[in-house]
Amino acid sequence: MDVMGDKATLFETGRFVQPSSREEIPGESRDRAGEESRDAADGPFGGIAAEDAAEVAEEAAEELRQRLAAEAGDIEAMSILGAMLLRRGDLGGAEPHLRAATGAGDRAAANNLGVLLHQRGYPDEAAGWWRVAAVAGSAAAAHALGRHHRERGDEPAAEYWLRQSAEQGHALGAYALADLLEHRGDAGGEQWLRTAAERGHREAAYRLARALDRQAARSSGEERPGAGEESEQWYRQAAARGHRRAALNLGAILEKRGELKEAGRWYLTSARDGDTRAACALGFLLRDAGDTDSAAAWWLRAAKDGDGNAANALGALHAERGETQTAERWYRAAMEAGEENGAYNLGLLCAEQGRTAQAEQWYRRAAYDGHREAANALAILLLRAGDPAGAEPWFSKAAEAGSVDAAFNLGILFAGRGAEDAALGWYRRAAAAGHAEAALQVGIARLRAGDEPEAERHLRCAAGGGSAEGAYRLAALLDARRPAASPHELGETPREKAECEEWYERAAGQGHRRAQVRVGMLAAARGDVVEAARWYREAAEAGSRNGAFNLGLLLAREGSEPEAAVWWTRAADAGHGRAALRLALVYTRRGELVEGQRWADRAVALGPEEVAERAGRLGDALRQELSA
Repeated sequence: MDVMGDKATLFETGRFVQPSSREEIPGESRDRAGEESRDAADGPFGGIAAEDAAEVAEEAAEELRQRLAAEAGDIEAMSILGAMLLRRGDLGGAEPHLRAATGAGDRAAANNLGVLLHQRGYPDEAAGWWRVAAVAGSAAAAHALGRHHRERGDEPAAEYWLRQSAEQGHALGAYALADLLEHRGDAGGEQWLRTAAERGHREAAYRLARALDRQAARSSGEERPGAGEESEQWYRQAAARGHRRAALNLGAILEKRGELKEAGRWYLTSARDGDTRAACALGFLLRDAGDTDSAAAWWLRAAKDGDGNAANALGALHAERGETQTAERWYRAAMEAGEENGAYNLGLLCAEQGRTAQAEQWYRRAAYDGHREAANALAILLLRAGDPAGAEPWFSKAAEAGSVDAAFNLGILFAGRGAEDAALGWYRRAAAAGHAEAALQVGIARLRAGDEPEAERHLRCAAGGGSAEGAYRLAALLDARRPAASPHELGETPREKAECEEWYERAAGQGHRRAQVRVGMLAAARGDVVEAARWYREAAEAGSRNGAFNLGLLLAREGSEPEAAVWWTRAADAGHGRAALRLALVYTRRGELVEGQRWADRAVALGPEEVAERAGRLGDALRQELSA
């Protein structure tokens, strides 16, 4: 007799398995599953999906043939007919046929009679018939009997019967045995999980992939390592069989690898099957692709099902659109769903609107829940309100939790108190985590200490991290080391730019005024007057008095003294002594002696010493001339 206990799927799936000759319906097997109660291979019995007209007609004809044969005393026909009626949910019609076949020694009928009695609420009598079938060699009955014993807490008996089922190649038995061994912490669980997965059990494939991921995490020391090839293979197998969590994990693996199109397909598969995390992840994928409307639709779907991350994403989307009331509503929904970013984002929203008291309230709530950036934001709020003593513990809490910004802010706080060693310690900590401005502060401190190699290392980190001041100081450090260059001669091949010039230019391009002046000076030294003027002008217009002074010099050499005087006036008004002396000379040459004397006196006051000395002599001469 060809039994189908290993091939039939349970009724909950809505899929109907065609019988070949004899159906042995597997016993109830609700194993502990990572996919709640949805695993089709492991769920309890349910209804049969509708077939198309031809299949229904064929089934009816088959039932009629089996019924006629059963009435003629055919034991095998009784067993098959009982299984067909049981599958259809006709327990009353199935029972006499199954009992008759069981009485004649049919093991498939004994197993199915156990299923029927279990559905009717007679588990002990069902177990008796499962035992009969299991002793006769039914793997499905052994599985059902093992599950029965486990539910009653008799783990030795459960292991015995589940092992009998698993060793006969029954996928459900192998999975249930793996689950039992894993629950007890016994060795061998993964082996049977693998056996079940290899036989097509989707939950086993998913859990095997998860186990392989955990092993990889332990060996690498990472909390969430990238999936290996084998775990990805099992996720893919489980996902292909309709496991929504596996589809979610597979999507995440593919997204991390940059295979966004396929990742989106698996997220969509999982989301359509009701997984809120997949719907949320799909929303982020669509947002990054520029389709915010579709992203919002999936986030809305997930948020309505209680996904706090999706609600938070909706809040951020509405906040970006200026729809603050809607944003606040979704942030509150995120917070109520347990999403810690909800309260933090509410704080940000209130802070942007100038509602400082409410911002502090939400920052505190998020900070007490362990949100490190909320703790940092709360500390900044308190610091701005003039409460450094209240700010410090929140900075410390955020920094200890891993907030790089908080570590940097603690450095600023301690530096403001004159506690340089403590400040440097926090700057170092933030710099080690990649904070460019913290690396700059460490570099400056090491320069002061005369440790140029260490200073250079940190300045390179700062400059590479986008710090304009870091790029300028690195350039200045490298510039001081290079030998004096010979002046550029006409017709000479221009020399290659030194590394320091590249860093000056990077800083200048970021708007660093001193770097702009220095790049202008280097261009002027090369004879490139146009380039020099461009950088001087950019620096001067940004408020650099040296840029204004040098631009004036350049214009004066080109014969544009009136325009040069305009820039020197701007520089002198900003406190540039040399510019004031130049103005004094300009006005003296023009015969405007009073104005010349005024600027000479201004130059004396501004210095430096050699400028003050020259301006003093000029001022005295002008006073004598005016008093003559």
